[in-house]
Amino acid sequence: MTSLLPQIPQNREPQPRAGISRIPVYSSALPSAVPIVFRASSNEAPTAPSPAVIAAVVERAGRGNRYPVIHGADLIEALAVTLGLPADRISVGDGSLSLLNYLLLAFLEPGHRVVYAWRSYEAYPICVLTAGGEPVGVPLAADFSHNLDAMLAEVDEQTDVVILCNPNNPTGMAFGREALVAFLDAVPRRVIVVLDEAYREFIDPAVIDPFDATALQESYPNLVILRTFSKAYALAGFRVGYLIAGVPISAALASVLPPFPVAAAGVSAAIAALGEPEVTAALVETIHHERRAITTVLLAAGLPVVPSSTNFVWVPVGAASDALAQRLRESGISIRMFEGEGVRITVGEPGLPAALEAALDGFTISHND
Repeated sequence: MTSLLPQIPQNREPQPRAGISRIPVYSSALPSAVPIVFRASSNEAPTAPSPAVIAAVVERAGRGNRYPVIHGADLIEALAVTLGLPADRISVGDGSLSLLNYLLLAFLEPGHRVVYAWRSYEAYPICVLTAGGEPVGVPLAADFSHNLDAMLAEVDEQTDVVILCNPNNPTGMAFGREALVAFLDAVPRRVIVVLDEAYREFIDPAVIDPFDATALQESYPNLVILRTFSKAYALAGFRVGYLIAGVPISAALASVLPPFPVAAAGVSAAIAALGEPEVTAALVETIHHERRAITTVLLAAGLPVVPSSTNFVWVPVGAASDALAQRLRESGISIRMFEGEGVRITVGEPGLPAALEAALDGFTISHND
């Protein structure tokens, strides 16, 4: 019998699709011979979930043989009440990054472009390449903020999505409502603008207005907002995020989302955390206090520090990044190092300012760095 299949060698092993080899590997804190005492590398909250959150998770674990509510509808309803938004504008998933992946799957044409600032969240090019798109990183401005004009200049007919990380990871810079509105006015309405607000709760109102971007979506239906429970809600291990968009975008996204986008334990944890705004507020205040303390220590040590609106600080020491990271690792402080650019230090761990002060005693950046 003659085969109608193409004549492919029978001993050929499975091959990944074209472009998979271009996808970078997500980095992590470098290992250290010294035991880690202060985990300041992953932008996690410094405190465990509240007793109420833990109780909700334990209660749900007793019914672990049952699926979560389909589509995460119970969490969506809780978010709708908290945010004062219609439920059909909200989607939930196992982290905001997962929702970005599904959004790109739904709206990014193969080979089309996604524009974002660089340096920014290192998962962005991974997500774009995974979805079959072309990542376009636009260098930050000299002050490490988004160069929005340069990003606009990169938007062309092949651009389907622009990603704005506000505040930006890893530099900590944030822009205000006026800058976003000007950007949205200039971007073609066919282009989705993703506003990643993973760190919005940590913005200091005394420094910049923490405006509510959801109020802009009626005027700008191409604006999509990503938020997470990982940071200010202290639920990083539960993997819960949400997306806010107009109904047409939300409906298209629903077509590609799995039927159970968040595990039952994550749903219970998130709903319980929404019911304790005072716990979140207390954590944010702690982060503000510790951020000021760590900034003071770093500046006293002669290191440059970018003003931060997040739960971390960016130290742009360029070629000295490896030396600084090594010094901190030797003192049991784990941080995230971006070779040749800088180091990112998560704030909030009790005792970290004093540990940094001790670790940096005598540390200098040579003129050759």
